[in-house]
Amino acid sequence: MSPDQPTPALSLAEAKAQFINLWGVSGSSWGVSKTLAQTHALLLVSPQALSTEDIMEQLSISRGNASQTVRELIDWGLIYKELRPGERREYFVAEKDMLRVTQCIIASRKRRELDQMKRTLDQLAQLPGNDADPDYHAFHTALADIQQLADTSDKLLTRLMKAERNWFLDKFLKLFL
Repeated sequence: MSPDQPTPALSLAEAKAQFINLWGVSGSSWGVSKTLAQTHALLLVSPQALSTEDIMEQLSISRGNASQTVRELIDWGLIYKELRPGERREYFVAEKDMLRVTQCIIASRKRRELDQMKRTLDQLAQLPGNDADPDYHAFHTALADIQQLADTSDKLLTRLMKAERNWFLDKFLKLFL
């Protein structure tokens, strides 16, 4: 095909596969496993709830990997179980509201990373010493600066987690537009 010919249109299945792959690759950059991000993407674009078996088949992953990934996505608040009367299988559906998805991700990352960092910084700041000692002074100055940034980040993230759609769109997006 020559460069001046239009690219053939993707089928819906091809577009979904590209999106799932893109989300998976991006997930690695965000600090989550490729499989976790791909499972989230698959459930995001699925019109109906999927079982563990459906996820295994569509992503070509093992049962253990699928089960662990589903549990982690539930812990993040990004997917939910859907109960079906008379069914033994569990089915899963993704949160489709992207503001809510963002808030779940922020809450989970804050809990797993920022809160732990703040606890450790608070413990380190209790180190006794002489402020006239240049090493001690430099250490405590750096800690104080990082603690201030961590506290400010904590307040901002807490506010974002509680944000309503109108506030988020009006205030937060103005930073980038």
